[in-house]
Order: sequence, then C-alpha cells, then structure tokens
Amino acid sequence: MIVMYLHYKKKCDVEEKLVLMLSDSRSSLSGNLEFLDAELKKRDYEVNYFFKANLKATKTKKEKKNMCRLIAQAKFILVDDFYPLIYPIPLRKETKLIQVWHAMGAFKTVGFSRLGKVGGPNPRSLTHRNYTAAIVSSESIRKNYAEAFQMDIKNVYATGIPRTDIFFDEQYGQDVRVRIYERYPMLSEKKVILFAPTFRGDGQQSAHYNFEWLDFKALKDSLSDDYIFALKLHPFINNIEEIPKDDSFFINLTEEREINDLLFVTDVLITDYSSVIFESSLLNIPTVFFVPDLQEYVQSRDFYYPFEKYTYGLCAEDCGKLISAIRNPQNDNDKLEVFREFFCGSCDGFSTQRVVKTLFLEE
Repeated sequence: MIVMYLHYKKKCDVEEKLVLMLSDSRSSLSGNLEFLDAELKKRDYEVNYFFKANLKATKTKKEKKNMCRLIAQAKFILVDDFYPLIYPIPLRKETKLIQVWHAMGAFKTVGFSRLGKVGGPNPRSLTHRNYTAAIVSSESIRKNYAEAFQMDIKNVYATGIPRTDIFFDEQYGQDVRVRIYERYPMLSEKKVILFAPTFRGDGQQSAHYNFEWLDFKALKDSLSDDYIFALKLHPFINNIEEIPKDDSFFINLTEEREINDLLFVTDVLITDYSSVIFESSLLNIPTVFFVPDLQEYVQSRDFYYPFEKYTYGLCAEDCGKLISAIRNPQNDNDKLEVFREFFCGSCDGFSTQRVVKTLFLEE
C-alpha cells in the first residue's frame, strides 16, 4: 500500500476540496462522518468513502489502488476510530488527517493513555501519531485526547461532537420518535428501558458480555407490566444468542445503527462504562449504572477520572438492586449539571458547523 501510495503521490496533485472518509468499523455512512458529509457537501466539497464493517473485511486490488490514489489527492482525510492502514503512510504535508472519534467525552482510557496497561500500545507504535487535528466535546478534556493520540494539545479542538446536534433539534426528535414507533409499535405502549452496556474483552475477537449478571426471569416478572426491556449491545459483543427470544418484554435493537436515535424513546437508560452516558446527559434521561464488575474493570481498563465523577444516576451491583433502581430512577441534577459542563460543554447544536469552519475553512 505504501509503494502504491508513493506512486500516486508523485503522479497526482492535492485537490483542495477533496475529502476522504475512512472507517473499519462501519459499512455505511453514519455517526459524525454522516453529519460532516452533509455539511461539507453544502459547501461544494467532494467527499469519497472507504468503509467496511470490521477489521477482517478485505479490499480488492482495484479498491486498494483507488484508495491510495485518493489518499494522495485528498486535502482532508477523516477517520473516526482506530485505522491501522493510515498510520505508516508518509502523508503529504498539505494533507490534513483529522480524527473525529466515534465516542464522545472521556471515559475509558484509549490509545496511548493505556501505556503500560494490559492491551495497551507499544511505546514505539505508529498508531494514532499522525493526526493533524482531533475534535472533542469540551475544553476540559482536550488534554485527555492529546495524551491518547500523542498530539500537541493545540491541535485538539473543543468544537463539540457533530452527531450531538440532533439533541438540540426539536423537529428531529419528533420525527425520529415517529419513525421508531412505526418500526417498533410496542415501544410506544409502555415505558422503555434501554440496556446499552459496553463489551468485555480485549477487542473484536474476544468481545462478550456476561449475561449471567442479569436474571431475565426476575426482570420480566418485576417490570413487564409497565416496561419494555430493549437491548442495544455494542456491535463487538458476540454471545448474543444468550438473549431471551421474547418480544413481549425483551426486544433486541442491536441492529439499529444509531443509539442516539433510540435515546429519544428511552425512559430509563441502563449502562456501565459506555460513552452513551454523555449523550444521555444531554437529554436528562434517568440513568442507572449497572456495574457488577466495577473493581475488576477499573484494574483492567481504567478511566480518565474517578468513576464517581461519571455517576450522575443510581448505581447497582446486582440484578436485585438494578430492578429497584429501574422502578425509582433518579439523576442527581446538581451533579448532572456539573458533569454536562465538564464533559459536554462545547455541544450546543452547532458542532457540525463549528468543525467545518474551524478545520476546513479555518475561520
């Protein structure tokens, strides 16, 4: 790939309004990339894409050649996750490689913040080191992303996160509720519990969730009169066959790409160490932190800040306490306000425009 790229680098000039979006974790346009795509096209940028659902998927020789040509020609290259192909390529000085990370806030440690930890990077690794810019959701956490990506903090911009703009758009909220209720009518009939945990394991190959922590029978017996239990699992989780096949109470919404849309119909969110807590906070959704393995998780993965800084809702360590918390969910509003300002302070409904103006138009 490097040889192919160098060929096109010598042969082709940089095109000032050419944008290339790359992702190894999505098969179609979504997330921050989708919002930026729409805004850039309004401003007459040409946008090209190379997506695949996972790291295992392969590209044809023709696709590789076309990709190398576009990497050589594009003035702007956007990635939203770990993207191993781009790191060893000697990009032109004119090329801007922008990381628009898929998860907002600063919760679980990532990248070079994990140096010395199990599963952390080699200190000499090229991974993440060639970004020219990254975006974050608040001024307070610029330093965390600078550390994670081994960047100068001046190149980390508190623009806010494009995909959060929907939370400030009343019409979008109304429209998405109609769409979701048409697709899943049962969600409109009762209160919706959204269960959205992160995965356990070192990556895609070993990703799983320990469903033994959940007493599915007790959950149904205790809550089914008033609630629907919707599951939105991390796409890496492999052992989904353990989920009950019961659409009268349990409904698996994992195939829904955008969890942010599901938040508009959520009455109670159950999560653990997932960055969905940042999006949830913008809608003031009662949130329960279900953390039966908290100490183990802290030791193996760790967080940027003490776990207590994130918990603006109730915590539960077992299924009995989880059921009680769901029946009487409550956010600490004072703590929530501090949380939102610290982690989401730059998200105001205009993040997409701000990213384009700051990093593309340089206004």
